[in-house]
Amino acid sequence: MDTSADLGEFLRSRRALLQPQDVGLNATETRRRVPGLRREELALLAGVSVAYYTRLEQGQSVNASDGVLNAVARALRLDGDEHAHLRALARPDRASAGRSSAPRPEQVRASTRHLIAAMDRIPAVVLNHRYDFLAWNPLGHALLAGHLDPSAPDLPAERPNLARLLFLDPHTRELFTHWEAETKVAVAALRLTVGRYPEDRQLAELVGHLAIHSPEFASLWARHPVRECTAGTKSFHHPLVGELDLGLENLRPSDSSDHRILLYIPEPGSPSAAAVDLLAGTLQR
Repeated sequence: MDTSADLGEFLRSRRALLQPQDVGLNATETRRRVPGLRREELALLAGVSVAYYTRLEQGQSVNASDGVLNAVARALRLDGDEHAHLRALARPDRASAGRSSAPRPEQVRASTRHLIAAMDRIPAVVLNHRYDFLAWNPLGHALLAGHLDPSAPDLPAERPNLARLLFLDPHTRELFTHWEAETKVAVAALRLTVGRYPEDRQLAELVGHLAIHSPEFASLWARHPVRECTAGTKSFHHPLVGELDLGLENLRPSDSSDHRILLYIPEPGSPSAAAVDLLAGTLQR
């Protein structure tokens, strides 16, 4: 990943979203040559020189202090996720410290497998930081990927990838009721991951593949959305049991793997809970 280019694109994208009047500046021109704030205006708001901010936006200032990054984040009105992303892009060496860029097969701990297997009424899956499926329980497979081989997560060369499925798999496109909203969340979360793992070749290949083969992905990626997906509600139109609205819980195992456990939880007594029970019943036939 070219983090210097990503940093510049990210800063320019956020600068373009702010108008002078939004930040208390007087704009005397009725027509401006660039959308949003100029570099000079952003530098003024952040309290840094124009030359320094220009170098930062060009990826030439890899040792920016916490104070400078915090000031730029405030001037751009970045939220917490965006601020963390800015720091990762501005300091790629620190973001990737201790993380190997060499691809290696990833294994899920036995205790994690036992945990999701014990959830016989909750769909559960385990993802790595690239959003590859590393494991799923029977209900997780039936909910998200019933058209795929149940053993696929155990085969490193054939592991499904949630982002790839979301953008390139017709079944997954039809599965998510609010597909467009899901793609925005997926791209925003993937942007954060790219900032954290700037030397991950497999992650770069995933982004490149999606950008080439999915115009929707390429368009969203160019906007530089940034957002951590931790919880929410997911709506499905399942081919076997119909409509489901399930709460999403995103858990982190107590190790250094950077894996995540996604749980899809129905409201007790709801039609969605009945649909999950019906889906579980299909697994026993």
